[in-house]
Amino acid sequence: MSEEIVEAAPRQRRPDWLRVKLPTGESFRKVREIVGEHKLHTICQSGNCPNMGECWGAGTATFMILGNTCTRSCGFCSVATGRPEEADPFEPARVARSVELMGVKHCVITSVDRDDLADGGAGIWARTIRAIRRRCPETKFETLIPDFQGKWENLAIVLEEKPDILSHNIETVRRLTQKVRVQAKYDRSLEVLMRSKRAGLRTKSGIMLGLGETDAEVVEAMEDLRSVGVDVVTLGQYLQPTKAHLPVVEFVHPDRFARYNELGKTMGFRFVESGPLVRSSYHAEKHVL
Repeated sequence: MSEEIVEAAPRQRRPDWLRVKLPTGESFRKVREIVGEHKLHTICQSGNCPNMGECWGAGTATFMILGNTCTRSCGFCSVATGRPEEADPFEPARVARSVELMGVKHCVITSVDRDDLADGGAGIWARTIRAIRRRCPETKFETLIPDFQGKWENLAIVLEEKPDILSHNIETVRRLTQKVRVQAKYDRSLEVLMRSKRAGLRTKSGIMLGLGETDAEVVEAMEDLRSVGVDVVTLGQYLQPTKAHLPVVEFVHPDRFARYNELGKTMGFRFVESGPLVRSSYHAEKHVL
């Protein structure tokens, strides 16, 4: 890895390739107004996504259902952790109405982890998918789901709805999983993806770089994803949301991301999105083609 350019200090100045413009434009304002009016949660906002300006400017967004408080405390995530409010039975209809108003042809639905619910929120997931299909039958969409604690009967509720893309992120390499995703398990996430693929769905997963993983570990994680049939992989730079979260160990140079892009193609992934500012929902509309 001697040829790779990295930045190592946890709180140092970001390199130029991680700078983004502030979101502006009429399309961005329209999406923001719809999200606010319908009391929706988006991972674009809750996750401090660096691509929010680009995506919202194009009239797309990733909706986060089941509230904005997560029952887990992952070391990388800026979504609030705590005791969630009760699931809102009217949320599926609101999300579907907003998708209709925005006129999007492809949307992404994700959620917080709801380990407090017997079904892990799978029922709301299924109702949201059905509500979108009723209102917007031409809209394609991706479901970025949790692991449902390995309760496969709950996963099956979502799989039965046959989303266009079933996405579940492993987030990091095997060695760092316990540190980065405290309540998650690497092999359990692989099984979520394997079961989704066996159900006949196009599958997708994402990995963050810059948390201390080695080059060999990233390659191994990509190979693990291919071994369970994953079609689409995303690789992006981890950015520390606050001082309370895990520090950035390195800022990975774009050349290294480009190498992973080429490697992923040789492994047989249908799509590879690899770059410093890539997030799991970035260019999601392309992945359903």
